[in-house]
Amino acid sequence: MLEARQDEAAIGATDDRARALTRVEKLPVLLVLHQHHSNPGHVGQWFRQNGYALDIRRHFQGDPLPDTMAGHTGAVIFGGPQSANDRLDYIRREVDWIGVALKESKPFLGICLGAQMLAHHLGGRVDHCVRGSVEVGYHPIRATQAGHQLAFPSRVYQWHREGFDLPRDGVLLATSDGAYPNQAFQYGSAFGVQFHPEITFMQVNRWSGSNPMRLLMRGARPRVEHIETHLTDAPKVHHWLDRFLGQWVTGALTRT
Repeated sequence: MLEARQDEAAIGATDDRARALTRVEKLPVLLVLHQHHSNPGHVGQWFRQNGYALDIRRHFQGDPLPDTMAGHTGAVIFGGPQSANDRLDYIRREVDWIGVALKESKPFLGICLGAQMLAHHLGGRVDHCVRGSVEVGYHPIRATQAGHQLAFPSRVYQWHREGFDLPRDGVLLATSDGAYPNQAFQYGSAFGVQFHPEITFMQVNRWSGSNPMRLLMRGARPRVEHIETHLTDAPKVHHWLDRFLGQWVTGALTRT
């Protein structure tokens, strides 16, 4: 009887440790957005579906950024109409704040503007294409040798007119033959992607429908192509994103 009670106690202790570990692994994810109407799209959906609470901050509205990442699984900084070069106080603070995630080796993901902020933080140049081109709509990319195992999708959704130089000690993971050759890179526990893997059909429809002048710029795809290509390519991109985030949250992709 005593042995049975001891066994039950040991099992209970094991269960308690497992629950504690689960709580640690399921800390909320910090998501930084840059517009009033912005949402985290498929990135947010994946986190919710996998048990991670979303801690959404709009720093441009005054939401504070944490002094430490101890209470978060990781952080994602999304895109926006701003530039990483803007001298706005909140932009400069966000660029500086990336150092918190890097110092603590917490998973960090920068998307579009967020990737440019990461590159800027690391000393890389962020600027317009010298040919005056933009990338708007679905454009092809390909993995580099260093990024081969990540199996990037062949076409991704773009919405930008600035790009970044690869920062010192950054590892280029994906490239293209277009105006912006640096499409994805890694620095330790941090990743930056120039494209928008989070994009949903509603977002594509809204972005392409409310920015007609952007669609007239060199390098932009016509609106009908945005919609048609999204229907065929978004499932592949989201499949890639799901697999990537599953590894990202665990720190399995970190380089030392």
